[in-house]
Amino acid sequence: MNIEVTPVNDGEVLLVNKPLTWTSTDVVRKLKGILKVKKIGHAGTLDPLATGLLIICTGKKTKTIPFIQEEEKEYTGTFYLGATTPSFDKETEHDSTFDISGISNEQILEAVEKLKGHQLQTPPMFSAVKVNGKRAYAIARQGETVELKSKPIEIKEFEISRIELPEIDFRIVCTKGTYIRSIARDLGVLLQNGAYLTKLVRTRIGSHLLSEASEIESFKSKIDEQAKQ
Repeated sequence: MNIEVTPVNDGEVLLVNKPLTWTSTDVVRKLKGILKVKKIGHAGTLDPLATGLLIICTGKKTKTIPFIQEEEKEYTGTFYLGATTPSFDKETEHDSTFDISGISNEQILEAVEKLKGHQLQTPPMFSAVKVNGKRAYAIARQGETVELKSKPIEIKEFEISRIELPEIDFRIVCTKGTYIRSIARDLGVLLQNGAYLTKLVRTRIGSHLLSEASEIESFKSKIDEQAKQ
């Protein structure tokens, strides 16, 4: 894959494969040091436990961030059926478990169909949504709860690629602001059971593909090569 890095002048739109456990801010901070740029930002947060495509913009290209954020997203990943967690993913421990022996593949696929299209979605309590100036996840980690407002989203495509209970593999195409963790929660509710997210990979943002992205260390290697020329 080609990496074009010009840390000065007009800036760049860089496609990065975010490592597991890194925050999106961690990636920005690391690349800011590597590229030696003053102006840099990311176009759409990925949770620490998610991997995949993160778009980084530098210099004048940071002006394109709002437009990139509006583009549709594609994700693949895995849901775990039969339990819930407060964070809707693996960040927190199970708070409830359920019997999944009576759930059929047909019931799962029927629930998936119901989750497609336009809808109002409530974000997870463990999210970056701001409540009275504070991040919801900070409030949640203090053991407190607040009511989060539902927001309009659209799930354009929702495909199931594997069902080997308790695991369900999926591919989802959705609009800006969609929380895949909330889709896991809603799937569990529709099945009168529980579900949470165990794996998430962002594979596309608009026309930008994960297959075109580079590892963070690749940018450092490119800069080192340029310095030797």
